[in-house]
Amino acid sequence: MHKTIDTIALGAASSTALTVLGRRAVDGNYDPGFYVEHYIKDLGIALEECDRMELSLPCLSIVRQLYVSLKAQGGGRLGTQALIKVLEQLNNHKIAK
Repeated sequence: MHKTIDTIALGAASSTALTVLGRRAVDGNYDPGFYVEHYIKDLGIALEECDRMELSLPCLSIVRQLYVSLKAQGGGRLGTQALIKVLEQLNNHKIAK
């Protein structure tokens, strides 16, 4: 999986989040750099602002719901890269170690 991350990181999709958090996620390292519960709060603020501005960002709502699901499973104090756990569950496919 690291080889895949390295390949993607060579192109336009490269980012610190991908190279650092992507590796942590596939390694099963969910130590927080930023807590899931705080991210949910921030996503909520962003969605409130979207409502105020009469904007529709449905993907933002979906991402927030995925993180809410992770928190409901006891992952509120994990790092945001722990989202991989929800995606694994949704797909019944293990990615992380």
